[in-house]
Amino acid sequence: MSVAGVAVSPDHFIGGKRVASDARFEDRSPIDEQVLAEVARGGAREVELAVEAACAAFPDWAALGVAVRAEHLRRLADLIDANVDRIAAVECLDMAMLERSLRARVIPRGARNFRTYAELAESYRERIWDSNGTSNRVVRMPAGAVGVITPWNAPFMLSTWKTAPALAAGCTVVLKPPEWAPLSCSLLADLTEEASIPPGVFNVVQGIGEEAGAALVANGRIRRVSFTGSSETGKLVATSAAGNLVPFTAELGGKGPLVVFADADLDAAAQKAALQYDDSGQNCMAGTRLLVEESAAGEFLERFHRAVDAHVLGDPREEATTISPLIHRDHLERVEGFVDRARANGDRIVRGGRVAEIGGLWYEPTLVEPRSNDSEIVQHEVFGPVLTFQTFSTEDEGVGLANSTRYGLAATVYTSSAERAERVGRSIRAGTVWVNCFLVRDLTAPFGGIGISGIGREGGDYALDFYSDLKTLQIREDSTR
Repeated sequence: MSVAGVAVSPDHFIGGKRVASDARFEDRSPIDEQVLAEVARGGAREVELAVEAACAAFPDWAALGVAVRAEHLRRLADLIDANVDRIAAVECLDMAMLERSLRARVIPRGARNFRTYAELAESYRERIWDSNGTSNRVVRMPAGAVGVITPWNAPFMLSTWKTAPALAAGCTVVLKPPEWAPLSCSLLADLTEEASIPPGVFNVVQGIGEEAGAALVANGRIRRVSFTGSSETGKLVATSAAGNLVPFTAELGGKGPLVVFADADLDAAAQKAALQYDDSGQNCMAGTRLLVEESAAGEFLERFHRAVDAHVLGDPREEATTISPLIHRDHLERVEGFVDRARANGDRIVRGGRVAEIGGLWYEPTLVEPRSNDSEIVQHEVFGPVLTFQTFSTEDEGVGLANSTRYGLAATVYTSSAERAERVGRSIRAGTVWVNCFLVRDLTAPFGGIGISGIGREGGDYALDFYSDLKTLQIREDSTR
C-alpha cells in the first residue's frame, strides 16, 4: 500500500517477515479523517509469535558483542537520515505533526538516538576494584526480550528512543505501535531489515492497546517493559508487569508549570508560552500552567496574546501552518469536555474554548483562568491546546503553585536572576526543569517523571542499565594465575 507516495506495510513484522492477521482496524488521518490503511489487528497469538522470535534471536544478538551491535545501529541511523523525507511524509499524514518539524528535528532525532546509544554502549567501562582479597567487576548482562509500547505523538522518534538502548544493550525487541498512528513504526521495521539486523531482533505487532499491548506486557518471557502513555494506562501496565516481576519504565502524563517572574525577559517568556500550543498541545512536556508574577501579569498577557494571534491553524503539510489538528475525533471530544466542564465550573475562558472555524479536528488555542487551583482544568492533563493562567505574589507562592499537582514530568522557569534560577530550579519537583529555555535535550541526561508522571528514567547510561542485569563478578586474587 502507498501513503504519501511511500510504500508502507500495514502488517506485523515478526522474525524478519511480514505477517498478516485476519482481523484489521482502520487507521485514519487526522487531517481529513479519511482512512489511510486497514492495519493488521494483532492479539495474543501474534504477540506470542513475536516473543518467540525475539527469544530465539536473543542469544546470538547478545553474543555479537557491543562493537558489532554498534555497527548495526550506526547503519540504521544512516538509513534513517537517508529516508527522513519519506518517514516525515507518512507520519505527517498519520498523526498530523507539522511536516517541516518532522523533517527538521523529529525524524533526525531518531537517527541521533541510535548513534548516541551505539557510542554510549561502546564507551561503557566496568567498575573494577579490589576488596577483601578479591578483585571485583560490575558486568552488564543483556536482560533478554523486551516489550516496548509507544504513544501516538511522534511515534517514530519515541520508538527509536526506547529501541536504541535496548538493542545497544544486547536485548531483542517487540514493539507495539500506537493504533492511532502506527505506520511510521512499520517503516522502522523495514529499515532494520535493510540495516541487516538479524531476523527476530526487532519485531512489530500492530494492534489495539487492550489486546496486543496487554498481551505483550503480560507475556512471561518478556524481561523488560518500557511504556509511554497516560498515567491511567501506566497503572495497568505496572500491575501486569508486577505479576511477572518484570522491571518497567513508564513515562506518563504531564501538567507542567511555566513560571514567569517579573524580572524575566517577558518577550521571550511570552513567545515560549505561545509555543506550548505547538502540535495542538499534544506534548506531555508542555508548560500548560502559566504561573506569572502578579506585577508582570498584564504586560505578559499582552505579549502572549500577540504571539498566539500569529498562530495559523491549517494543513500540517503547508509551511505557513503552526497549529495542526488533534489526533482523533475521540480525543477532540475529550478536550472539548475539559473546557466545557471548566466553563460550567465558573472558570473564565480568556480566549478560544471551541472547535476552530475551519472545522475538522482543529481546536482553538485556549486560555483558561481558573476560579481555583483545585479546578479540574488545573489538576488534570488535557493533552490539547489548552493552557491555564494564574498569578502569584511571592517566590514561595509561585513554587507552591508549581508543585501543587500530582504530576512532575517537566517544568519551565523564566527569570533573569541566576540565584533565583538555581533556587527555584532545585525547589520545583519535576524530572526536568528548563530555565530560560524549553525542550532542550541532552540524550545522555536522565529523563522521566515524578509522582504520576512516571517511574524510572530513560536516557544515557540510565537506559542501558535498565535493559541490563548487573552482575558482580568477584574472584579471589590468590586462586587464579
